[in-house]
Amino acid sequence: MSEPLNRDADRARSLRRVKLAATLLLVATAALFVIARHYEPVHWAWGYVAAFAAAATVGGLADWYAVVALFRRPLGLPIPHTAIVPRNHHRIAENLGEFIETNFLAPEPVEARLRDVDFATLVADWLSDRTRSAALAGFMVRLVPQALAAVEQSGLKGFLGRRAMAELERIELAPLAAGLLSAVTEKGRHQRVLDELLAALEKVLANEETLAALREKIRQELPALFNLYRADAYLLRKIVASTTAFIKEARGDAEHPLRREFDSFVANFIERLRTSEDFARRAERLKRDLLARPEITTLAEGAWESVRSFLEQDARAEDSQVRRQMEAMMVDVGSQLARDPAIRAEINRGMVRLLADFVQSQKSGVGRFIADQVKSWDIDVLIGRIELTVGRDLQFIRFNGAMVGGLAGLALHALEQGLKLGL
Repeated sequence: MSEPLNRDADRARSLRRVKLAATLLLVATAALFVIARHYEPVHWAWGYVAAFAAAATVGGLADWYAVVALFRRPLGLPIPHTAIVPRNHHRIAENLGEFIETNFLAPEPVEARLRDVDFATLVADWLSDRTRSAALAGFMVRLVPQALAAVEQSGLKGFLGRRAMAELERIELAPLAAGLLSAVTEKGRHQRVLDELLAALEKVLANEETLAALREKIRQELPALFNLYRADAYLLRKIVASTTAFIKEARGDAEHPLRREFDSFVANFIERLRTSEDFARRAERLKRDLLARPEITTLAEGAWESVRSFLEQDARAEDSQVRRQMEAMMVDVGSQLARDPAIRAEINRGMVRLLADFVQSQKSGVGRFIADQVKSWDIDVLIGRIELTVGRDLQFIRFNGAMVGGLAGLALHALEQGLKLGL
């Protein structure tokens, strides 16, 4: 037998014992009243006993009636205002749901309770445990093949592809390019591009094949007479030497005129991207032409197939790279979170706001759910559960009623006798 069933059985036995004791007490006070009345003429003390017993019997009966009237009709009689719980079953359910919604799920107590929970530390401790992170990473990796198959079968891939194309078509390319270039030029990073271009040009001028081609081109342009004196070689050396010297000067001087000219060129180009309608039309035309090409679709499908194949193979591997990286990432996140109180505080504030808003948005549904559940309970089962929970304490009310009633009756009898003696 399970532990809850054992507890219920113990409560039922205890309740039966208390009920029997309370009933025996009621019978005992009634019997004592009869005996005391019988012997009252013999001695005056029996009058006090009879008064105590009579009042105790009345008090016990009254409390028995009150306890029984909560759950059922006393002796099965149709007495008004009895069987209170069964007759008010639905009203109790509604009031209980409303009470919980109003008092337990109000914003202030909910937020106060949520603020007591350190969500970020719980997450940090959980993720920092490598065994737990490994188990979570393994679980997530095992879901990858099913997730990919679901994407393929549900048509989600096609839907996402169409949505991506629609979003790309909606993007205005010229302003986007202007914004990206502006971000590059903010700290002079575009000058690195110029440095790379100058370095590449310098390498080209040092290449023997390039120099041979240039010399041949010069020879073709010069008159034949000059070629007899190898003027082509002389001109080539001069051109290469001058250009190389210019490149070195530009690369070594942050304030070189070429760099300033390049700054001006880039700034003007960005401005034209932002403001020129012609640039915008040409950029949009270029974007549409690119998106319309079948190679783009083929490239996207090939990328998807490659990613899917890699993830499926990796998920089946004993030493999964994805699982290993996810495990390391989660452990690192947990460690970083544990070391950073500012982030933990921010996460906790966010969780409090999120959960508090969720509770407030759902509390009416919670109240309605509780009310509906209580309404759906079998009333006899409900009464049985209430009696098992508080029935023992209710039975002790009968004991208290008998004792309080008996003492009150004794006091009144003594007062009556005192008044008689005074008269």
